[in-house]
Amino acid sequence: MAEALLTARALRFAYPEGRFQAHVPEFRLARGERVACVGSSGAGKTTLLHLLTGVLRAHSGTIELNGEELTELSEEACRALRVRSVGMVFQQFALLEYLSVLDNILLPYLISAALQLDAKAQERASSLATATGIDSLLERKPGQLSQGERQRVALCRALVTEPALVLADEPTGNLDSTRTDSAMDLLFEVCARHNSALLVVTHDTRLLERFDRVLQLDECMEVTR
Repeated sequence: MAEALLTARALRFAYPEGRFQAHVPEFRLARGERVACVGSSGAGKTTLLHLLTGVLRAHSGTIELNGEELTELSEEACRALRVRSVGMVFQQFALLEYLSVLDNILLPYLISAALQLDAKAQERASSLATATGIDSLLERKPGQLSQGERQRVALCRALVTEPALVLADEPTGNLDSTRTDSAMDLLFEVCARHNSALLVVTHDTRLLERFDRVLQLDECMEVTR
């Protein structure tokens, strides 16, 4: 069995406003593995990604990520581990409107001392922008972009650090079929190059045949509303 990159056990979390409670009995992702998690809109797929990476801190349970026990780390150390080890494509993109496209791609390097912005990082940003067809937009601000262009910026930002784990929340939701194929090709290509694990949550069944495993959300997380 391949070495585990991410292992979560007995995670429990409840939103304070009582929207729902979540329980992840056990979840394991191997290095280099490609896994899709399928669920309907609003079912809790984003919550699962945020729990697995400490964006939402579980009330109990354990998470081991890239050899470190995430649930024992301080908030600051958890963020540093996440920025070093995880690239995230957020469903709502999470671009900073006052930064250029290039600076949004390089954002992990600008917000954390855990990474060093050097010539190689700049070169990767440029190469990813070219691969996704946004190289002519690098000086623009997000407000000047279409939804599909914004999504491609988010994709580049997730990959620029060459993370051990890439998480993508509906990464093709705003792309046409041609751009969808290109975006998924890039995700798989970069992950394969660095033996990165890939976890995609989606409701787009057209994507599923490319993954090593396909899980239903209720196989990963129990939700009580």
